[in-house]
Amino acid sequence: MLVIGGTGTTGSRVAALLREQSAAVRIGTRKPDDPGQVRFDWGEQATHGPAVAGADRVYLLPPVGVAEPAPLVEGFLAEAAQAGVRRVVLLSSSAVPDADSGPGALPPLVRAAVPEWTVLRPSWFMQNFLGSHPVAAGIRDHGEIVTATGPGRVGFVDAADIAAVAAVALLDPAPHNTDHLITGPEALSYADTAAIITETTGRAVEHRAVSATEMITRFTDTGMPPRFATILADLETAIRQGAEDRVTPTVRNLTGHPARSFRDFVAANRDAFSP
Repeated sequence: MLVIGGTGTTGSRVAALLREQSAAVRIGTRKPDDPGQVRFDWGEQATHGPAVAGADRVYLLPPVGVAEPAPLVEGFLAEAAQAGVRRVVLLSSSAVPDADSGPGALPPLVRAAVPEWTVLRPSWFMQNFLGSHPVAAGIRDHGEIVTATGPGRVGFVDAADIAAVAAVALLDPAPHNTDHLITGPEALSYADTAAIITETTGRAVEHRAVSATEMITRFTDTGMPPRFATILADLETAIRQGAEDRVTPTVRNLTGHPARSFRDFVAANRDAFSP
């Protein structure tokens, strides 16, 4: 099976879990440098056919940072179906409903393209608090988290739990043919996460609430296209209005283990929050 984005946050974990189950895995990445990896670039259609040739199942990580990904993904799905792919597991988002345009256009495309499908709808990743993500950089550099979410709460989820659900959806004998809403075990505001980081690591962190307009400016100042910056700011507004204030038992129901808590995540990565 083909794992698109197989060196990334969820894809690398999906590929590892599949290999633990002795599945034949091919990793699609823009810069292949290991055995089992093939070149795959959403922006280069010539890489799509060779990457999917011989695969029967695909973990589909959509184009990142693209406001209208449907044309790219639709062409790939047509090639995949023609190559014999029967099952696609799409990484979508809890914040993106089905729509005629934008990222929300992808789930309907997948459902129409193959007979076996799963749409993963995870909440915000706990991994956004690590690495190069703006949230993580704000914590390390300034001891603050800046968002337009206000007191809104989110069911933050560990990428490892998302990957575990994806692996089940790819490997189960019977297709799921449904959407899976994936969250952590509790809904937290960004002020809550700042308090947990402070209590767990000793690194003083606060949440600074700003307007959606200011968030758009902050996003575009990093080089983000204005259309995509607006989409992200709108998602933060939706959080402020309560759209992500929920938790689900999906991880436990499908994997048999509980979803990881944010406090446990912070404790396991405490050094990452230091300047």
